[in-house]
Amino acid sequence: MKIAHSWLSQWVKADLSLERISEILTDIGLEVEGVETVNKIPGGLEGLVVGEVLTCDQHPNADRLSLTTVNIGLEESLQIVCGAPNVSTGQKVIVATVGTVLYPLEGDSFKIKKGKIRGEVSQGMICAEDEIGLGNGHEGIMVLDENAVAGTPAAIHFNLEADHIIEIGLTPNRTDAMSHRGVARDLHAALLHLQESKSELLDVPNDFKPGNDQPSIDVKVDDGASCPKYIGLSIHNVKVKESPDWLKERLISIGLAPKNNIVDITNFVMHDLGQPLHAFDSNQISGSIRIGHLPANTKFKSLDEVERELHDNDLMICDDKGGLCIAGVFGGINSGVNESTTSVFLESAYFNPVMVRTTARRHGLNTDASFRFERGVDPEMTELALLRAAELICELGETSCTESMVLVEDTSVLPKTAEINLLWNDIKRLIGIEVQKGTCKNILASLDFKVLDEDEQGLKLAAPRYRTDVTRPADVIEEILRIYGFNQVPTPVHLKAALSYEQKPNRERYKERISQNLTARGAMEMMSNSLTSSAYLQLMPDPEKSESSVVKMLNPLSSDLGIMRQSLVFQGLEAVARNRNHKNADLFMYEFGKVYNKYESGYHEEEHLAIYLSGRANELNWNNTDQQAGPAEAKSAAYAVFSSLGWSDDIKEKNVSHPFFSVALDFQFRKKTLGTVGKINSKLMKHFGIDAPVWCVTLNWELMFGMVNSKNLKAKGLAKFPAVRRDLSLLVDEAITFSDLKNTAFQAERNLLKEVGLFDVYEGDKMKDGKKSYAINLTLQDSEKTLNDQIIDKSIEKITNALHKNHGAILRS
Repeated sequence: MKIAHSWLSQWVKADLSLERISEILTDIGLEVEGVETVNKIPGGLEGLVVGEVLTCDQHPNADRLSLTTVNIGLEESLQIVCGAPNVSTGQKVIVATVGTVLYPLEGDSFKIKKGKIRGEVSQGMICAEDEIGLGNGHEGIMVLDENAVAGTPAAIHFNLEADHIIEIGLTPNRTDAMSHRGVARDLHAALLHLQESKSELLDVPNDFKPGNDQPSIDVKVDDGASCPKYIGLSIHNVKVKESPDWLKERLISIGLAPKNNIVDITNFVMHDLGQPLHAFDSNQISGSIRIGHLPANTKFKSLDEVERELHDNDLMICDDKGGLCIAGVFGGINSGVNESTTSVFLESAYFNPVMVRTTARRHGLNTDASFRFERGVDPEMTELALLRAAELICELGETSCTESMVLVEDTSVLPKTAEINLLWNDIKRLIGIEVQKGTCKNILASLDFKVLDEDEQGLKLAAPRYRTDVTRPADVIEEILRIYGFNQVPTPVHLKAALSYEQKPNRERYKERISQNLTARGAMEMMSNSLTSSAYLQLMPDPEKSESSVVKMLNPLSSDLGIMRQSLVFQGLEAVARNRNHKNADLFMYEFGKVYNKYESGYHEEEHLAIYLSGRANELNWNNTDQQAGPAEAKSAAYAVFSSLGWSDDIKEKNVSHPFFSVALDFQFRKKTLGTVGKINSKLMKHFGIDAPVWCVTLNWELMFGMVNSKNLKAKGLAKFPAVRRDLSLLVDEAITFSDLKNTAFQAERNLLKEVGLFDVYEGDKMKDGKKSYAINLTLQDSEKTLNDQIIDKSIEKITNALHKNHGAILRS
């Protein structure tokens, strides 16, 4: 939120630097994220000074140019060539020195350089009004009053002060600080406690009295729960015109574009006092004002000229013809004030925060009004803000013709004043130090807390109605501490910590082990939102079942974030498409994330792991071919996960059909399916606009971790005796797979055989028809002794006999 320093200073008077004010605001919970300097005139007249023309002669080489010498307060005067017809000796003028950047009213900015004009040196420029942004005059140079002092910076001469914009990172609970008055109130409380400077907080003006004429527009509230308070005031004979400079400067400083005096006043009061207002053109209102609901799917065109379909729960400001505004969110196309407006109906209201937030998110709108209403405005400020705006409209709109206010209020629905019992012992217990009782009461008084009762045990307090977030004793203690100062609480010399028993197996350690394994292979970890679009339900294997079990958000942030995801695949494909669209085509990504479902037994969530591969398998260079990622790379990534759990040798594979994949393979362990690897089918590829194959691995991490049992894990010491490796070249039938040979070898030699590897496959012209050659290596090792040739030969013979018997494998010499 943007707060203008000069605007803030209109509310709280304090003799402190901007840096110190920023520090104090941050200390009391209104964190200052940055400070920006804003000049009323571009460039702030930097480099421009008052000069005195000492001499003015005809340029020797040009009839329309003058050769002048100008005193700008330095030891030596400047020689400047000037083309203005009105330049003469003795004038006080504005001089742009060499290096100054000028920002004219029209055209681009330019820099003043030292140079020669028609053979004569020119060391600056004598300026006209429009050349420095001070006016439209360009008939000649700007001539100042004769009392102007040469050498005075132009910004000082014109009393041009730069403003500073304080950017505050406002937390959602601090609805009371959504205005300059609210920030000033907090700053004043802190200054009273710190006593660094005398501080005075001005009251909200409350002198304006509307007329006595009966309201010409009646107001009816159909839904009092959504609109418990509504105030209206009609003002006639209004002149809609451009706002005065002070009002435009206020709005421009915080990033708002001025429209006209009426609209600008409503925006000014909103940022000044925190209460959103709306000004209707009374002549556009047909009959009475009604606050209620319109039928579902009713068409409504808003101020941004977008036609929207209304929901039957949207609260609307209506007249006898239809909708005028979406209450608390956005005005209608015919509800605003324009140059032809002569009568204004001014609205100030308190709307239910949940209702406003739901409506704003439903239509994808985020306005200054909804930002405040959905967090809860001060119900006591509605009338004060209306009267303040009405006073300004009468002043700037040159009228005094007002009617009496119309008020519809249901006090039973409005936020109540919270009464809180605060114990002195709780203050010391939660803060950690003892704060004097008098200090506590002074701080609470400065924050508008009222003491209803007091005894030796503590205080009974009434919180201000604008502090909707203060409901418990702990909230009050936090208020005391932020004004007293978090920095005033000393850090204890001895820190106390409790040691907790680590649950085994440790879930996060196993996830970290898997992540490190995948990252070491070149994968990048990705993270996506658990919220996703309801449109993806139609892409699920069983859309009807998914629809019935989906977890829907009651108050979605947007239509694209309306449900909790039931699969990681869709957001993974979003990431693939986004990367490919940004020319990052070679992808190897993985994500740990939860999926969510709702069953009759209740809500259910479980964590999954997804891996995505697309593009080249390796970085392209002189030593690598342009090989694309395929099933081998996808399976290798999956087995990297299994090996992290020590399961790689026990995984079974099964060909399956899957609605997400054109070809798919299930991984099974201990008769349970852990997940699937496959190639994303053309339907999903087309939906996400991906034009290159994508291989995906989906694993149920919840199931996998449940099968990890640290009690059954056995540690093995390092082998004391060396391993022996033997290579075999085998001639086998084409139908025989390496997996067949590997399984047979382990069955034949269960004790000494540790590993079986494949390092060459040959299928060529020299091979007999229907035959191929496998070159495999066997690793033998005994944990109790060193193997000798006799034992090794016996084991190799046992293995080769089994391979020949079961698969017809013949040793090649």
